[in-house]
Amino acid sequence: MPKYFKIILCVVLAYLSVPQAYPWGFYAHKKINHIAVYSLPEGMFKFYKTHLHELTEKATAPDKRRYLIKEEAARHYIDMEDYGDSALYKLPHHLFQIKKQFTDDSLMKMGMVPWHIQQVCYSLTKAFADHKHADIIRLSADLGHYVADANVPLHTTKNYNGQLSKQHGIHGFWESRLPELYANQYDLFTGKALYVNSIADFTWQIVRRSHLALDSVLRFEKELSLQCREDKKYSFEQRGATTIKVYAKKYAKAYHQRLAGQVERQMKSAIACTAALWYTCWINAGQPNLDQGILHGTDSESEDTLKPILNNEVIRPETHVLSEEMYTCAHQHACCESPTEMRSPKWFTLLAQSIESFKAMLKQDSKTPF
Repeated sequence: MPKYFKIILCVVLAYLSVPQAYPWGFYAHKKINHIAVYSLPEGMFKFYKTHLHELTEKATAPDKRRYLIKEEAARHYIDMEDYGDSALYKLPHHLFQIKKQFTDDSLMKMGMVPWHIQQVCYSLTKAFADHKHADIIRLSADLGHYVADANVPLHTTKNYNGQLSKQHGIHGFWESRLPELYANQYDLFTGKALYVNSIADFTWQIVRRSHLALDSVLRFEKELSLQCREDKKYSFEQRGATTIKVYAKKYAKAYHQRLAGQVERQMKSAIACTAALWYTCWINAGQPNLDQGILHGTDSESEDTLKPILNNEVIRPETHVLSEEMYTCAHQHACCESPTEMRSPKWFTLLAQSIESFKAMLKQDSKTPF
């Protein structure tokens, strides 16, 4: 028994020694996926509601993978400062374009959350088209996680935990402590899901809005910290059998008030954007009947499924990426309330051609390079 105890202790210590990326707390991630289901249309709602527990519990799976797959961390953030001056407005939106401009190593270092969201959307669209129900649930849960991370201002900067501004711990304060204390007071229902015409542009709208909110996140906490004594800033709380140091409730309340609803807005945005992308993938797959068909997929995350997208290997058809030509045809318009609104006859022709080409491509047995 002592031998096994030592092994377990070493594993735990190794886990705790890994630098944290401080994602939305587990509580917030689960809540975002849970509530997003209620924005889906009739053709999707029954299926998603039936699997609500899985969608909720698997909302944190990408964070757990960070300790198993070294490439996973870069999928949760983007360090705008490292991409150069005016990167927020100059960087290419499309996945295939960014791969032409930066090496894989650079992307892994500087983060790629907006482009990885696109990758997951492609995979989810194929899962819908192939009626792989287990894959639909797994990828939907993953997509909700990455979309939620993109809505966190501190996921858009290299100063992600205030380590460069002497505000260490602010990441967990903003996205874990505040939601845990105040999320039950938020109005998080967002109405029906909207169709997204350009997934690439849509993901960048999310990142842009988050990054523009970064100044408030840092500045308000810095101002408050200068006005507060250290012993009033923190307190200790009992979590099970453990006593932990946390930001004091009065300090958290003052910060939350200064933010003037920012955490609620970003959390609500994460819910609306998650539902919109789920809906869009379903539409782009031809609106398959989710109440019929055999469960072809599996809930296990195989080595192939988890293979990093930023390597030099080929990828399976299950995680196929649209070609530049097909992507341009299918995603060149703005977001609207439904896929049948604001469309010209030419657009319908392009979309029909793109869908048919996409379906034909997905039936190919050969592997296609990334």
